[in-house]
Amino acid sequence: MDDLEKAILISFDESGSMDPALKLRASSYIQSMRESASPSSIVRLCVERLSLTGFVQVQFWCLQSIHDCLRLHYPSVSPDDLSFLRKSVVSIACCGDGVLPLLNSPAFIKNKFAQVFVALICHEYPSIWPSPFLDVLACIGKGALVIDGFCRILNALDDELISLDYPRSSEEYAIAARVKDAMRQQCIPQIVWSWYDVVSRYRGSDPTLSGGVLDTMHRYIGWIDIGLVANDAFVPLFFDLILSEDTSDLLRASASGCVLAVVAKRMEPRPKLELLRSLQINRLLGLVEAEDADSESASRLAGLITGYAGEALDCHKRLGAQDTEGISMELLDKALPSVFYIMRNIEVESPTFNAIQFLSGYVSTMKSLSPLSEKQMMHIGEILDIIRFQITFDPMHRENLDLPNKIGQEEEDTMAERRRDLFALLRSVSRVAPDATQLFIRNSLAGALACTSPEKNVEEAEAALSLFYRLSESLSEEGMRSGGRFLGEMVQMLLSARFPCHGHRMVALVYLETIVRYLKFVQDNQQYIPLVLAAFLDERGIRHSNLSVRQRANYLFMRVVKLLKAKLVPYIDMILQGLQDSVARFTGLDWTSKEMECLGMEDDSYTFEAIGLLIGMEDVSPEKQTEYLSALLNPLCQQVDLALLDSKGQMPEESSTKIASIQQIIMAINALSKGFSERLITGSRPGIGAMFKQTLDILLRILVVFPNNEPLRNKTTSFLHRMVAILGTSVFPYLPMALEQLLVDSEPKELVDFLVLINQLICKFNTSVGGILEELFPAIASRFFHILPKDVPSGPGSNTEEIRELQELQKTLYTFLHVMATHDLSSVFLAPKSRGYLDAIMQLLLYSSCSHRDIPVRKLCVQIFVKLIKEWCPKYNGEEKVPGFRSFIIETFATNCCLNSVLDKSFEFRDANTLILFGEIVTAQKVMYEKFGNDFLIHFVSKRFPAAHCPQNLVEQYYEKLQGSDIKALKSAYQSLIENLRQQQNGSLVFR
Repeated sequence: MDDLEKAILISFDESGSMDPALKLRASSYIQSMRESASPSSIVRLCVERLSLTGFVQVQFWCLQSIHDCLRLHYPSVSPDDLSFLRKSVVSIACCGDGVLPLLNSPAFIKNKFAQVFVALICHEYPSIWPSPFLDVLACIGKGALVIDGFCRILNALDDELISLDYPRSSEEYAIAARVKDAMRQQCIPQIVWSWYDVVSRYRGSDPTLSGGVLDTMHRYIGWIDIGLVANDAFVPLFFDLILSEDTSDLLRASASGCVLAVVAKRMEPRPKLELLRSLQINRLLGLVEAEDADSESASRLAGLITGYAGEALDCHKRLGAQDTEGISMELLDKALPSVFYIMRNIEVESPTFNAIQFLSGYVSTMKSLSPLSEKQMMHIGEILDIIRFQITFDPMHRENLDLPNKIGQEEEDTMAERRRDLFALLRSVSRVAPDATQLFIRNSLAGALACTSPEKNVEEAEAALSLFYRLSESLSEEGMRSGGRFLGEMVQMLLSARFPCHGHRMVALVYLETIVRYLKFVQDNQQYIPLVLAAFLDERGIRHSNLSVRQRANYLFMRVVKLLKAKLVPYIDMILQGLQDSVARFTGLDWTSKEMECLGMEDDSYTFEAIGLLIGMEDVSPEKQTEYLSALLNPLCQQVDLALLDSKGQMPEESSTKIASIQQIIMAINALSKGFSERLITGSRPGIGAMFKQTLDILLRILVVFPNNEPLRNKTTSFLHRMVAILGTSVFPYLPMALEQLLVDSEPKELVDFLVLINQLICKFNTSVGGILEELFPAIASRFFHILPKDVPSGPGSNTEEIRELQELQKTLYTFLHVMATHDLSSVFLAPKSRGYLDAIMQLLLYSSCSHRDIPVRKLCVQIFVKLIKEWCPKYNGEEKVPGFRSFIIETFATNCCLNSVLDKSFEFRDANTLILFGEIVTAQKVMYEKFGNDFLIHFVSKRFPAAHCPQNLVEQYYEKLQGSDIKALKSAYQSLIENLRQQQNGSLVFR
């Protein structure tokens, strides 16, 4: 053993006992030796070493070094050393005399040797080395070692070069084409017959070797002449191996893989169909059910049968009407029962076969057929059964899904993903065979209901209900309302159902969702309304033992009420009675009770929204409406009153429970109000309005008692939105105090909500809100100029919550100013109390119209200026409404916004939003010309254009279009002018 071998053994040592420093020195020695020697000398050294060493570590290092030299430095290896290498690898592959039996080494050594052999083929076959395959074929008779080695070489050739399963470069594709073409011409027939001889000879004595040969053969069938394999020699051999009881599981699996490769061979549809028919695959169809479902042979046989069925279906699609004898469908019909069995019982791992896509493709062949044959109807039933089987949860996850914990949530997510394609298949089946689909689902429901054990049918019931839920997706509007042949029976079955497993979360949720899904049927079949109400109001819905089910039931019941509203008037008393417990949790709150911690917020507010929708209808008599509403509002307001009184003098932490309770009550009243319209409250039933105003009066006191509590401010602001929507102008007396209180010490996020409320007031009441806004605007302006910097940061490093809030506030401020300007409230800017902020507002709008990074914001600012010009500037030289505004617009706005900002290279005409902004800027110029006439022309056209070196012909063209009425032509002319000026700038002028 010399130093090199010692160094290799040390560096490869994995015992953990070797000194790390010694291992490092050994690795460095080996590396330096490889770097200092030429590729030729390394190849010769390693080949010679292979013939002498018995250490697998040294063998591996030598083979890896040769492989690296061939892969990276082939041109640097001398012809003599390459010739020496060729002779050596053939000698090793053939177990030649005087060579250590490398093929007796472990599998990883033999595989690495195969890689070296293939690397040489890639560079030299067939031009330099014409006989690598023939050389080894000549030695096949030497026995199992040579056969196994040859198979490994062919496998490595497929992995490294030929297989399409891996991404390849264009150069690799060219090499693969060269090698395959040469093999087809020279040696493929000999290789194929050698496979036949080996399998025939060794099938009994060495099934592992025979199986390995067949696995290699499977790789090559796809690109060799199919006649070499699909013939009277190989096909009987394959089938004999599959069908014989004496065949090992491994060999049967390998034979199945070869037949699958024959079946999957890419061909024109007609010869493919003849090939499929000649195989007589029906001989294998019954075998799959006799196999152990978990065995390798069962999996490969299942892959063969499903692949065969997929190819038959593909032939049917491609041939269409040309398949006059119906051969493709005949072959498919024979295979389908076994395919259905496989889909239920055997896991098929195939990159080419997708069960759902296959079934969808088969169902699509029936779309034009009417009526379906008896056999097709039988297949439809099987497909529906497979869908139900595939969407059924595994019972082992039952507890996890009921909680749900992390495992249950993951299982639910996985199933949701799997069901997406399955339910798409269900829709297709339902369209092809609607009655059969409905009958199947009806029987599934009946079967789930018939089971009396709550432990057994959780998954069955959930699957049946899910099928019924999804059935609605394939029903037309008319089909949903009329009910069809089985729908009415299924809905009645559903509504009166009490599954033994109804306590399970998954069953309860899908049950309620399914009821809501079929409400359109209930709309036209009102006899089912009591059953719907009962399902939601008893332990199946809002009284369910599971909190998440109760919360979801609250929301879904609100949707029920929203859809069936007018038809529920006779049942209002019954519904309110059923909801009494939920309502009492709000109207009878005990601040110290632990029940406070269990109260939901939004989910419970849906109960009040449902009640509001019911009692807010005009169909309810005024007396009853007043009775119902006062029974709800009075105790809720009393709760708030008590909480506010008790909170005086308490520390913040002592008030936290009361604050949470007040929030929930505000949400409840807010939700309740959604059922009442402005027309009803301000028109026919003002008494209802008086009750809400009284409530508003109480709730606004919250802002005084808890002035700095953000959640309460948010909830109160939301309630104000509702009151603005339903009380109309009668809300005005409450606004000054409320708005002033909301503005005090408000932070950016709260100011956004505040401005949204102001915008709602302006859009709803227009100039009627002018007086309130005039009083409030100075405080608004002061607050905003205090909080907002002139330029809010953006871009890298500005993605903090604080900056995001400022950005949102700035956008909302511009929207507010825009709403004021476009709703005839610009006079507010000129009011004595607001006049002091006018210049700051104009400068802010000017800066943003020119420089804001958000193009839509710039557009808003330009539109504001256009509106102000129209309102504040008389035509030509009339008396100025706002002294100095006219000259500000002509000299500053026109120059900076309409010219300089557009000349900037950042103004990108290819951007859609920028083009819209450009249109607004052109509109502004047109308005300025109409209002200011020659004053605008003198400054903008006669002074600014020449200063920017604008060609006279473009100036004249612009002036001509400015005088005309075609705004599009003006826009086009101005864009040409700007683009021309940009070219003249040539990077030397800065316009800002």
